[in-house]
Amino acid sequence: MSRARIRLVTAVLASALALGTLPAASAASAAPAASGATAADRYHQQAETIRQIPLQGAVNVRDLGGYRTWTGGQVRQGLVYRSDALSKLTQADITTVSGLGLKKVVDFRIPMELRYDGADRLPAGLTATSRPVSDLGLYGTLVGAISSGDPAAQEQMLGGGRAEAYMRDIYRTFVTSPENRAQFAATVREIADGGQGPLLYHCTSGKDRTSWMSYVLLRALAVPEETAERDYLASNTFRAAYDAQVRSGLKQSGRMQNPDLLIPLQEVRQDYLDAATAQLAADYGSFYGYLTDGLGLDLRTLAKLQTKLVR
Repeated sequence: MSRARIRLVTAVLASALALGTLPAASAASAAPAASGATAADRYHQQAETIRQIPLQGAVNVRDLGGYRTWTGGQVRQGLVYRSDALSKLTQADITTVSGLGLKKVVDFRIPMELRYDGADRLPAGLTATSRPVSDLGLYGTLVGAISSGDPAAQEQMLGGGRAEAYMRDIYRTFVTSPENRAQFAATVREIADGGQGPLLYHCTSGKDRTSWMSYVLLRALAVPEETAERDYLASNTFRAAYDAQVRSGLKQSGRMQNPDLLIPLQEVRQDYLDAATAQLAADYGSFYGYLTDGLGLDLRTLAKLQTKLVR
């Protein structure tokens, strides 16, 4: 990337991100199209396209590319993937993943999750990089609640809005924890590295730590905030059937009398994301401040990210 290009992209990024909230679409989207649909309509249709990678052993695997940016660009496909855990991949799944040409896999799970769920099953020659992001003990709490088999204890742990409050606290720590910020920042820097090939990052369900990473990355690429939010909320669509099966199995086995207590933990919700973004605004003033002061990303890195991932 030439120095002139870096200066240009850096100036645009600094001006745009400093606003805190990016516009929903580029100015070009204001004119009506001959077909009767406005360019803004077409923009939103394109922005909402989510590219799932269908696998048998993982349900929330996606290519993060394809989204339109407010500057009129489009996030390149085939470079960044997000997913749930890859520990249950079938041999056919491994063949599919091999076709993605991944050069790096980043695993945000904590050691306890790895012990219970197992390490990723990956194509030969590829080993996941462990980069744990704290879940504030949620996984251990969940295991304890289920294994107790005690409906009263489960209600005490998860009922009465406690599960929802737990999730909001977790999201706030994505912003407040220096250790968590360091893990996210390291991943952004690797993605921005021009020498780094296709990369996939994941946690257990691919919906909280993975979704925050995706939200931050998309916003840093000048994807409109509402589009990044739709990408976040899409986990509910991809995970719904699998999560319902989990609840049904727990009820049939007698381990949970009221497995619906798990729904707030299984779902993503706008107010969870809002808890993180409100914390971001409180601590850093704007999204730009979070990127530069919170994650320690300099403008050259952000410019490299744009040049590599947006066409």
